[in-house]
Formats: sequence, C-alpha cells, structure tokens
Amino acid sequence: MGPLLFADYAVDISLRAAACGPRRVLEIAAGTGIVSRELRNLLPVGVELTVTDLNSPMLEIARTKFRPEELVKFQRADATALPFADNSFDVLVCQFGVAFFPDKDKSYRDAVRILVPGGRYLFSVWDSHRYNTFGRIAHEVAERFFPADPPQFMTVPFGYRFELIKDSLIDAGFADIRAEVIRLQKRDADLTALARGQVYGSPLIDQIQQRGGFEAEQIVAALVQAYRSEFGNDPATIPLQAILFSARKPS
Repeated sequence: MGPLLFADYAVDISLRAAACGPRRVLEIAAGTGIVSRELRNLLPVGVELTVTDLNSPMLEIARTKFRPEELVKFQRADATALPFADNSFDVLVCQFGVAFFPDKDKSYRDAVRILVPGGRYLFSVWDSHRYNTFGRIAHEVAERFFPADPPQFMTVPFGYRFELIKDSLIDAGFADIRAEVIRLQKRDADLTALARGQVYGSPLIDQIQQRGGFEAEQIVAALVQAYRSEFGNDPATIPLQAILFSARKPS
C-alpha cells in the first residue's frame, strides 16, 4: 500500500519539514519508514533526524532503508510519552499516526514540550470516508460479513474530525494552527493488491479472525469485486484525500 496511499503524502510533508529550516527533526509513529526515507532525502545532510515508533519490528524494517553513514537515529518511543528532554527538536513530523494514539490530547501536550519555542508540528490525517472511497468500501464489505458485530478498524483512520483536532491543539498550547486539504488521484495497476493490503496489512485481519466464520480470502475476493464495481478494471484511478495540519509552539 505504500506507493499508492502513502508515498506522495510522504514527499509533501517532508518538503514542508525541510522548508522550516530545522537543525533537529523528530518523526513519531514512523512505521516502516516511508516518510523517514523522504525526510533524509530532503533535509540537509547536517540536520539531525530521529525516527521513532512504538513497534520495534516496524523500526527494524525502517532501518533497512538507510545506509549507516546517513546518521539517522532510531528509537522505540511512545508518542504520548516521548523519552526526550524539553525543547529538544525544531520540527516534529507524523504522517497518518495521530488518529491511532490512545490519548491524543496527551500526545499534543508532549509535542509542545519537546519542541523548541517557535518549533512546528506537522502531521496528517485521512479525511472522511466521503472522500476516501477505498476505506469506506473496505468497511462496508467487512460489515456485510459480520452485520451483528462489524469490524470497526476502518472507521478509525477516517473518523478523526477537524474540529476535535483544532480544539485539542489549542488546549495543548499550540498557536498558528493551519490545515490544508490535499487531494490526489492515484493510478493503481492492481486492485487485488489494494484489497489484500486493506485486509492483511492492517488490524482488520485481527478483527476478522477474532470473529471467525469466514476466511480472510473470502473478504479479499468480495473487496476486489466491490473495488472493481466502483473504480473499474485495472488500472484504476483511486481518489485520496488527507488533511495536513501545521501548528507552532509559541515563542
């Protein structure tokens, strides 16, 4: 799913981070390092880059994308309790991770703490199912298999609303809060791969297996059919829409 869903947004947020002219950059919820790689590509060589995630195996995958001489620091870290001193970083970056944090308000307060005065937090969230049909269809297909107890994972990344985010950022102490909608039209040569990624590449697979009664491949097949009904045959064009937030710690 990386090239289709995440790569273009990774370039965009990394360009914005580089434009801030930072000396020290922290990425949280880095996953397999898609944004991390773009950050290192676009930041000047002398800029310190620290890459973190709560999941150690994810970080090990991210580490393989770098040469030792690139001087990227990797560290396991909880985004709601960052193990860094106050005023440690000029820019904080998080792509599509905040919606999954169990205590979002605490994560924003910790973001303010570790940023220098005037430092900036750049993060993105998916817009709603209305604008991300691939996610809505995945949720609806899973719901058809389990109508009495539908898996809810596909509501999480697409359900974190603007007003709630804005209020949380203000309460945490951020200023100069900006939001920009970024819409893409992506060509995908393989809808089957997209469907498999949605089922197997997320906690949806755990929710399916916990409920039982159906094999994951049955859901993949139904999802492929639904995608083709919506988007046509391969290669198809998939609309994507995200919201990029930028918030500054007051000087």
